[in-house]
Amino acid sequence: MVRLEDAVVARYEYKGHHFEILIDPNIIDAVKDGKIKNIVDYMVIDQVFKDARKGDKIGEEVLKDVFGTTDINEIARTIISKGQVQLTTEQRRKMLEDKKKQIVSEIAKNAINPQTNTPHPPQRIEKAIEEAKVHIDPFKSVQEQIPGVIKAISRLIPIKIEKLKIEIKVSGEAYGKIYQDIIRMGNLVREEWLDNGSWVGVVEIPAGMQTEFFDMLNKKLHGNLESRILKG
Repeated sequence: MVRLEDAVVARYEYKGHHFEILIDPNIIDAVKDGKIKNIVDYMVIDQVFKDARKGDKIGEEVLKDVFGTTDINEIARTIISKGQVQLTTEQRRKMLEDKKKQIVSEIAKNAINPQTNTPHPPQRIEKAIEEAKVHIDPFKSVQEQIPGVIKAISRLIPIKIEKLKIEIKVSGEAYGKIYQDIIRMGNLVREEWLDNGSWVGVVEIPAGMQTEFFDMLNKKLHGNLESRILKG
């Protein structure tokens, strides 16, 4: 459960009825993305109100009529997904800042400068977002907002989302040192073992992560590998 002083009111109106719950504002995105199953754990109390501040509760008959269930968890999911969340000025500022950081991080991992085929530093992306006066919505997911952000900042910096395929050849011993990192950072699209015991794999990674990816390989293998970026 969340403390009352840390909660916000989520509101939903339907069929002439007004529904409110007191919820942790930090889990709104996760609920909308389906990542949280037990929403009640993040509520002040497992109750639906007409007016949360006054403590006016909604009867079970009304809940059953409107939501088709009296399960507070499922009702809360509907209220959050279809309703509105009331934030304080400070809560909204913090959520906007956090969402912007997430968007910048995601773009930095997945985008490159097509003129140089190199990643953009996060600071450059953040500055472009500010200069382009991009509107960030604290309640929309990162993936939902990235296309609009890319379109806006592309007027200021050359940028495009791209993935790279990298072929790696290492010894069987070295394979064990990097396999988990490869799976964590990218998608292994092809692999084979050669007669001499070497391993060859093709890994697809977000283009913006190429520097981080090669740094990982060099740190783990100290240059004892063969690699090349595949075209197309």
